[in-house]
Amino acid sequence: MKHVDDSLIKLLLDIKTTEVDIDTILNKTKSLNRLSLEETAKLLSVKDAKNLQKIFDAASYVKNTIYGKRVVMFVPLYISNYCSNSCLYCGFAANNKVTIRKKLTFEEIKKQTEILLKKGHRRILMVAGEIANSKENLDYYVGAVKAIYSADYNGNKIKRVNINVAPMDGKSFKTLKMSGIGTYQIFQETYHEETYRKLHIAGVKSDPDNRLDAIDNAFKAGIDDVGIGPLLGLYNPYFEVLAMMMHIEYLEKTYGVGPHTISVPRIEPAQGSAYASNPDYKISDEDFKKIVAVLRLSVPYTGIIISTRETSQLRDELVNLGVSQISAESKVSPGGYDDKFSNNDNFEKQFNLNDQRTLDEIIKSLLSQGYIPSFCAACYRKNRTGETFMNLAKPGQIKNMCDINALVTLKEYLEDFASPEVKKIGYALIERSKAKLDKASLKTLDRFFKDIDDGLRDRYI
Repeated sequence: MKHVDDSLIKLLLDIKTTEVDIDTILNKTKSLNRLSLEETAKLLSVKDAKNLQKIFDAASYVKNTIYGKRVVMFVPLYISNYCSNSCLYCGFAANNKVTIRKKLTFEEIKKQTEILLKKGHRRILMVAGEIANSKENLDYYVGAVKAIYSADYNGNKIKRVNINVAPMDGKSFKTLKMSGIGTYQIFQETYHEETYRKLHIAGVKSDPDNRLDAIDNAFKAGIDDVGIGPLLGLYNPYFEVLAMMMHIEYLEKTYGVGPHTISVPRIEPAQGSAYASNPDYKISDEDFKKIVAVLRLSVPYTGIIISTRETSQLRDELVNLGVSQISAESKVSPGGYDDKFSNNDNFEKQFNLNDQRTLDEIIKSLLSQGYIPSFCAACYRKNRTGETFMNLAKPGQIKNMCDINALVTLKEYLEDFASPEVKKIGYALIERSKAKLDKASLKTLDRFFKDIDDGLRDRYI
């Protein structure tokens, strides 16, 4: 598999480390520089509680230094579960006879978006199964993005659409970029080639390099914000982390910038998939927390995403260990946000979900921990993407803008959608946050807050 040196990873997985090594590496992380493969491997090798806590504390420090206390909120919107690939762990697999197929029309996509707008969502991750016809894919994706942006609820609209869809060629990616997308996200699933070929038995996706090439094609087409990640549970998770680090090193060397986001989903049971219910590599919560913390330290400037696959309790812990983006109130099936499907456990979905809280409940939890839920998409709209974003993120300067934009979007949510209890907690947090701002930032924030009180929305710097 391209960009992955299995023999080197095997050596790194057997690496020995000492407490002095760990302290030296963690001291380096305070400089906010990316770690080497060897340093990452040494942190992954830690098992004792004392040094694990050191790693957790360091990850929390690095996350708050770069991103501050804000946590970006988004929601997935599944538009189609038709797929031409057969992946043994997925409910949407082409050979899965249990799944009932559905492809939303553009009008249905718009209506689904309006449902999400009424709940307070502002950022969408558009997800679709992979169909072999690339021209059909492209036309459908572009039309779907347009439908999402056209949705409106009392003047509220979606601020940014990120997408998780099939690989395309450079020309198609250029067309997709022109439609106004943010991040292009695609998961390698597993970086271990033998495992990859065993689990992806048919379709274009059966070639592991096809997905790696998609990232290159996106960069070459001018999409400089990409999201990557493995599906943890298919192979040794430490191997996956180190292989992904190799992929990141390749991207940084070739394009001058690595991924904008990293996702670390753990495999969950899926209808029609015996494998998903009994994966080869089950990962404990403690190991999972270590992986998230080590990723935050290894690529400190990259967003880390956790989905509603995880339990509410674990997700609340993970925002303290480096997670900077979380989904909320997710449905993983086309049309899943309709009321008639929302409480139907038998409705077709790609995999099982564990965090069933509403957006308001998740925001309450974040606020209670001192975090600022953010619906901001200012960086995309101000062209702070790719290398420009990383030049601000790496030295920890991005939070100077993020703090203001996050507080503005929080106030908008509190005014328009929050329950009375959440509104009370939220405004208390805003007052505490304002006390930490410098005079210039406070002046800007007060001006934006006045605009909100006057009925204006979508203010940002």
